[in-house]
Amino acid sequence: MSSPGPLRVDALLLACVCGFLFFFGLAHFGLIGADEPRYAQVAREMFARHDWVAPTLSGRPWLEKPALYYWEAMAAYSVFGVSDWAARLPSAVDATCMVVAIYLFLRRFRRGMELDGALMTASAAGVIGFARAASMDMPLAATFTIGLLCWYAWRESESKSFLGAFYVFIALGMLAKGPVAPVLAACIIVAFAFAKRDWRLILRTLWIPGVLLFCLVALPWYVAVQIKDPQFFREFILQHNLARFGTNLYHHKEPFWYYAPVMLIALAPWTVFALAALAKSGGAWRKQRSPKTEDSFPVFLIIWMLAPPVLFSLSQSKLPGYIVPAIPAGTMLLADYMQRQRVADERPHFALVLLHALVAAGLIVPALLVQYLLLQRRLPWTQATWVSTAIALVLALAITLSLRSRAGFSALRLATMVPVVLALATVLRLGAPALDNRLSARPLANAIAGIDTKHLPIAVFHVSRELEYGLAFYRDQPVSRYEFGQIPVQQHIVVVPAGSQPEVAQLVTGRHISYLGEFAPQKLQYFYVASSER
Repeated sequence: MSSPGPLRVDALLLACVCGFLFFFGLAHFGLIGADEPRYAQVAREMFARHDWVAPTLSGRPWLEKPALYYWEAMAAYSVFGVSDWAARLPSAVDATCMVVAIYLFLRRFRRGMELDGALMTASAAGVIGFARAASMDMPLAATFTIGLLCWYAWRESESKSFLGAFYVFIALGMLAKGPVAPVLAACIIVAFAFAKRDWRLILRTLWIPGVLLFCLVALPWYVAVQIKDPQFFREFILQHNLARFGTNLYHHKEPFWYYAPVMLIALAPWTVFALAALAKSGGAWRKQRSPKTEDSFPVFLIIWMLAPPVLFSLSQSKLPGYIVPAIPAGTMLLADYMQRQRVADERPHFALVLLHALVAAGLIVPALLVQYLLLQRRLPWTQATWVSTAIALVLALAITLSLRSRAGFSALRLATMVPVVLALATVLRLGAPALDNRLSARPLANAIAGIDTKHLPIAVFHVSRELEYGLAFYRDQPVSRYEFGQIPVQQHIVVVPAGSQPEVAQLVTGRHISYLGEFAPQKLQYFYVASSER
């Protein structure tokens, strides 16, 4: 049986792991996608106005998401200044809080598995990815995870302070991403009560002081923003929650089975053993004759792990970040499984060990080839591929030998963390420049800033939303779109796909156009356009 280590040693280890996996290299590449620069800019505008209520983008109301991330980013801006890495800081802090909460919960209620649960959660691919993103997904996952752990702590201890904390953190989850937090928590608790055949559990959870705490934390902002902008209820609740779930309004249509591969990838490198834990724990649960007397924690984790993918598989709009709250349940279920195997003095099956080693070591292949993948969008069959594969096979052999030794499951955590750390370090070292050049607006904005001494207005034509929002953040100014008829009358700079100058000339007939430069990695050119004649 694994014995709990000294708290100071564990704290130092968690600090080092979270510091590297979540915080190191946050500024190695610029904000990518549409969401990161958009949310970072919303927070900047609120920060500039000292407005903690109304989110805006380019000065117009932006009511898609609640305010928790914006508040966290504003706090980061006030301490460190406005930057892309400061915009990512809230997610890194939230992920760290989530890992620490898992450690403390397990140390008190499942002694001996606390370090496994915390470190495996921290090193899951989905957690690392969203902990390094300026988005609402990690704030939701962290508050939701801490809230559910508080609820289960209340169930075991009967301490009302834990139940009160559950309501507070679910309220924060509602401030992170909306009604999904209380709805998903309710689904999990009801399903767990059904599995335990304990319907009184639902009534006991509905604790009036807790409900009041929830309202006290969550509702003031919702009321304030509705008063300030009467369109909030229609846009946020009706469009961005109900319509997003029930229709493909925002063009995120994916097949019903979409979250099966997403979940497998999000749990990497722990996928193989997490599935083994799910099968083993689920089988043991079904064989139990008395659902009221068996250990309930694995049952709770199974329901928690499956609820988000099942619920959002019903949604007509699907994005990977929706199932991030399920990842901690999967890693804690694995930690529980490992602890039981150690207690029974069982060694991992060879087939599981081999598959796990291949998955864990295989992370190094895309990490080493990340530049090729970004440039060619496929795995190239070159000498570099074979070298990367050979390195991965050597790592897989080392992991296999470690797990097949007398240490068994005790070696799983350390053996698996090695390729995770190596893969992330490789991506940050080799892939960051390519990520910056191919997916971020930061290098283009820097190139334009080098020649634009007057900070002229900026416009775009037939470029992606990702570039538009990225330029808005890095230039800190609204971006006009020619194709929407938003052609500035004053002198400005326009960014277009390479070869689009004739189309631009037709749109600004009679105005002088000067070529300023090009950004080859994204096949873009930028031009100076003189003011229109009056």
